[in-house]
Amino acid sequence: MSEEQKRDQSGSPEADMQKPKAEGEASAPMSGEPAAVDGAEVTKTGGAGEPPGGYASADAPKPKEPKASAAASEPVEPQTAKGEPGDAPAAEKAAPSDAEKEAKAKAAAEARAARANARAAKKEEAGTEAPKEPSPNQPQLDRIVAILKGFGEDLVQEAYINEKGGHIPYLIIKGDEWPAVAEQLKTHPELKLNYLRNVSGIDMETHLEVAYHLISLETKREYCVKIKTDREAPSIPSVTSVWPTANWNEREIYDLFGIDFPGHPDLRRIMMADDWVGHPLRKDYEPLDPEV
Repeated sequence: MSEEQKRDQSGSPEADMQKPKAEGEASAPMSGEPAAVDGAEVTKTGGAGEPPGGYASADAPKPKEPKASAAASEPVEPQTAKGEPGDAPAAEKAAPSDAEKEAKAKAAAEARAARANARAAKKEEAGTEAPKEPSPNQPQLDRIVAILKGFGEDLVQEAYINEKGGHIPYLIIKGDEWPAVAEQLKTHPELKLNYLRNVSGIDMETHLEVAYHLISLETKREYCVKIKTDREAPSIPSVTSVWPTANWNEREIYDLFGIDFPGHPDLRRIMMADDWVGHPLRKDYEPLDPEV
């Protein structure tokens, strides 16, 4: 190779790349890479969505705060003077004295006496209250009692107003005279109790009762007649011939209470089986099978 060709190769770019770079010499930028310009350095600050000072300042570790000493954090118990060995315990010092106990007992006794006096005064006030006004249906009760006494002084055993039940007049009639009284209640021109609304059996533990709820479809007046009967052999004459509505009602009472109704045209069980033992609505009823 001639000297001229060697000189040409040494000035080519390939030759420049093969030359070793001196220490500290900056390499030339490649094609398309932006070159740094002196004096163009700008400190980056936080842009939109960045913390002030940029992410570099945000990632910088924060100085640690000095920890408080363990001795300062622990509570300090107040120092108390120790008592002498002969001093009494605090519980004994707090116990009430005899004078305090006596004062409390006296106050409790006075409170009891005050309550007793208040109750006695209340009873006295109740005794001095004016008598309550008679029921608006009291004249109606007095009139039916007077009508029935015209057929016998001892027909009506008791008469009262059931204030809790709508001030309905109640009559308790002798059982032996019940069919005759029932006929008078239905046919009397002033009473005309021509509709039997309901018949109920009642177990009063000492005896049994049957309540007949009657109403007049003409006068709209309502009454209740009760008949008492013995518990051991309960029996009340039937009034099915007076009010046909009593037919199934009396059968039901016979079935569930065991009250006999002499004169009933078809007295037999209506709810329980014919061979059922006992009467379920009596308070002394004990079923043969507890699960039934």
